[in-house]
Amino acid sequence: MSPLAPYACDPARSRGRRYAEVPAPTRTEYQRDRDRIVHSTAFRRLVYKTQVFLNHEGDLFRTRLTHSLEVAQLGRSIARSLRINEDLVEAVSLAHDLGHTPFGHAGQDALHGCMAAYGGFEHNLQSLRVVDRLEERYPAFDGLNLTFEAREGILKHCSQAHARALEAQEPGGVGERFLLRRQPSLEAQLCNLADEIAYNAHDIDDGVRSGLLTLEQLRDVPLFDRYRSAAQAEYPGLRAPSAQRRLLNESIRRMLSDQVYDVIDATQQALDEVQPADVEAVRAAPALVGFSAGMRVQSQELKRFLFRNLYRHSQVMEMTGRAQQVVRDLFAAYLAEPGEMKPRFAARAQAADTADARARVVADFIAGMTDRYAGREHERLTGQQLLA
Repeated sequence: MSPLAPYACDPARSRGRRYAEVPAPTRTEYQRDRDRIVHSTAFRRLVYKTQVFLNHEGDLFRTRLTHSLEVAQLGRSIARSLRINEDLVEAVSLAHDLGHTPFGHAGQDALHGCMAAYGGFEHNLQSLRVVDRLEERYPAFDGLNLTFEAREGILKHCSQAHARALEAQEPGGVGERFLLRRQPSLEAQLCNLADEIAYNAHDIDDGVRSGLLTLEQLRDVPLFDRYRSAAQAEYPGLRAPSAQRRLLNESIRRMLSDQVYDVIDATQQALDEVQPADVEAVRAAPALVGFSAGMRVQSQELKRFLFRNLYRHSQVMEMTGRAQQVVRDLFAAYLAEPGEMKPRFAARAQAADTADARARVVADFIAGMTDRYAGREHERLTGQQLLA
């Protein structure tokens, strides 16, 4: 393995953990972070949380867990070529969606609406809450006690109001960069882009597999269509109706590979121009990890296509509406009767001294639910079966 570049995050120079711990004898600090994430309860729940299609709609559609694994794979491949820290990239990739609600972005939007009067809801901030506070595994502290660099990467977006609150709790901590408008590490920047690359690709796959998208429609997407055309030119047999699954897989494979190489080349060019001496120089520079200008335009075109034709498809929207109703009903029920939640959440809600604090406990409980648990709880509390 090539040595780390000087601008990579070096676990020997980590800014450390919030609670001091004796170093592990056989693992670096970032390897230890990754292992803690993999063994967490929140990570296991991702297997039953929606990506686009609700968990009960099919066994082969992506979930938050399979999405996170794909992000980690892409991130590590790129990190290796750039000589930045693969273990940190993997840790952040596996943890970046730990705070996501059931029912994907539909659930997040509904919960944010419910929390509008109590400080709102941001799934990135919730992921940080999971690893800082909500996991209960260790006798000496709440959360997973991850390194600063892992926590910095998990919190990829944050409102100014929430950043100020974080800074008040932890001066100079993970909220500071949002107030100073600085960048995170290269590893964190890479995870953010690998997330985008992964979901664009697998949402095409799941969209076609579901029947809501067709390969004919995808002819209108230049980024995809050129790889489809190239695959058919090299393998004429892929034109046969019976070979459409292979054609889809090969087209997506080529698209992913080209995007990975584009990111490596564009990022290396940016690094050569800026020549950051260390991680702090990376944080002070403009964003350095990215696509070339041409690939960025085509990626944005693909995102717009998916938004119009998949995320806003009538079948997806119908189920989205039901899922959002489930979240709103659960929030109202638990806020009125905290004792309906699991005992540790009920105890926290009853001990809360403000309405905001009580609502936040309810949000923590709902955000941690899987799709099917939320559906069962909704049926128990309301007698309705909205997600059958």
